[in-house]
Amino acid sequence: MINNPPTVLVTRPDNEGRVLANKLTQLGVKSYCQPLFDYHSNQCQKELSKILKNTHQPSIIFISVAAVKFANNIIPINEWPCKNVLAVGAATAKALDAIGIECKSPKQHNSEGLLSLPELQHVNNKDIVIVRGDGGREFLAEALQSKGAKTHYFEAYQRIWRQLSPNIAQHWRRNNVNCIVITSNALLKSIVQLVTASDEYWQNICVWVVASERIAQQAREFGLANVINANGANDDAITKAIINYGTRL
Repeated sequence: MINNPPTVLVTRPDNEGRVLANKLTQLGVKSYCQPLFDYHSNQCQKELSKILKNTHQPSIIFISVAAVKFANNIIPINEWPCKNVLAVGAATAKALDAIGIECKSPKQHNSEGLLSLPELQHVNNKDIVIVRGDGGREFLAEALQSKGAKTHYFEAYQRIWRQLSPNIAQHWRRNNVNCIVITSNALLKSIVQLVTASDEYWQNICVWVVASERIAQQAREFGLANVINANGANDDAITKAIINYGTRL
C-alpha cells in the first residue's frame, strides 16, 4: 500500500502515456499525461523494399514499439527475409509477439544488452538492419561495425515535437506534480528546458523516474537531485519504481 502516492507527470506519446496513466490510476496514483511529441509514419515503402532486397538474410533489430508498429504498417514484418529478429526490450518484444513474430531480447534493455546477445557475437560481413525512429544513439551501429558488420538503418517514423506553453511548468506545479517519468535522453532534455527557468523545485524536490542508467547519468549532469533508475522503459518497470518510491514516503 502506498503511504503518500506521488503525483506523476507522464511524458510519453499520447496512446502509450494513457496506458501507463490508467495503470497508475488503478494503483491509486494520480497522474497527468503531457506528450512532448507525436509519431508520424515515414511511409517509405520504396526505401524499406530496397534495404530488404539488397541485404542477405539480415538480423533485424527493433529499437522501440513504435518501430515495430510503423514498419509493420509499411511492409508486414512476417514478409521480411531475415535470419533472426531482435528487440531492445520487453515492450518491443511483446509488440512483435502480438503480430506473430518470434524474437529475442536482452535482460538489459538497451544497446549494451543487445550487443551481449549470442546472435550479435559473430557478425563479420553480416547484414544487420536497425529499425528505429529519426535520430537516436549511434552506439549500437558503431559497435556492430567495429565487429565487421554491415549495418543499415530504416527510420520507420519521425517524432513531431509539440510546442508547449512557456508557463507549462507553473501549471504542473499548481497540480502538485512531484514525479516525472522520462524514457529517453531527448525527452529529458526537452523537459529540462521547460522547467529549469521556473524555480529550484524541479531540481531539488521533484523525483525523476528514468528508464536507464544512461538517462540517470544525464539527469544528474543537468543538476537533478532526485533521480530513480527504473531499469526499463516498459510500464511494469516504471510502475514498480513509482510504487517503491511511494511506499518510502
